[in-house]
Amino acid sequence: MFACAATLTACGLWPGTDSGGKPEVERNTLRIGVMPVVDVAPLKLATNEKLFEKAGLSVQLVTLSSEAEGIKQLDTTLDVTWAGHVNLFRAVADGTQLQLQGEAYQAGANTMALVTLDSDYDSPARFASPRIAVNSESDVGALTTKAVLDTAGVEKQRINLKVMPFEQMVDAMKAGQVDAAWMTEPFITKAQKDVGARIVTDTAIGPTKDFPMSGYASSKKFADANPRTLALFRQVLRDAQQLATNDKLSVQDALTGYVDVDQQTAALVSVGTFPLSLNQIRLQRVADMMDAEEVLESRLDVQALLPPGTTN
Repeated sequence: MFACAATLTACGLWPGTDSGGKPEVERNTLRIGVMPVVDVAPLKLATNEKLFEKAGLSVQLVTLSSEAEGIKQLDTTLDVTWAGHVNLFRAVADGTQLQLQGEAYQAGANTMALVTLDSDYDSPARFASPRIAVNSESDVGALTTKAVLDTAGVEKQRINLKVMPFEQMVDAMKAGQVDAAWMTEPFITKAQKDVGARIVTDTAIGPTKDFPMSGYASSKKFADANPRTLALFRQVLRDAQQLATNDKLSVQDALTGYVDVDQQTAALVSVGTFPLSLNQIRLQRVADMMDAEEVLESRLDVQALLPPGTTN
């Protein structure tokens, strides 16, 4: 799939490799927590293409019921977990010692949006006190919804957030319980296809354009004990992210294997960006928005969460 010039891991060129061409690592197995979201498609592609296996790592992807569950299970049943940056940073603020191991996903056009069934809701500023369904009052949905509506002229204190799972949002709109719902893919495409929902506004515009959505983290304890293993993980992750970047169709095809969508719906899903490396400046943007919205009690320095030697 890749030429040796583009890939270190599969070709045995990683610094410190043994005589057999495999990297010298502290351990060769990793248990990684994931959820059925577009963000983790590169990891699915990596396992399908045996990129970890070729690099000498045995990786088990463990499906989680929530991001919080994944963070909680680090150092017990998981070594690395996927989660939204907002939840990772909030966990750090609450005292959990984490080290970031990679960025997973960055929002693109219509990958997160306010969706409605109300024909009167034809612009972001149409309602002075909109009722918006979100999956959490303090996660990326609430943050980006407030930022985009505030930019459109809606006062933040007049935005009524109603917390519910993505799966319940269409029914809530049908019942008139909310005016719109903040959704990510593939829920946006499913709502459009199944019930004729419309996008009121993309929430990855203006102050939230190209917003960093999610990433992978380990505990600081695990990172300190396994630096070479995690360095190899980051290299294979980069290869997987590059594969997904080069072939968005493969991402859409992969969705049918772990997300509840059919092939026709998957082909319509909007796909964002899969960053190739950790970027302190990009990630600090998330922490600073959390600080501004008082999700954090004080400003979080993201640089302190990066592996030693990480440069932008």
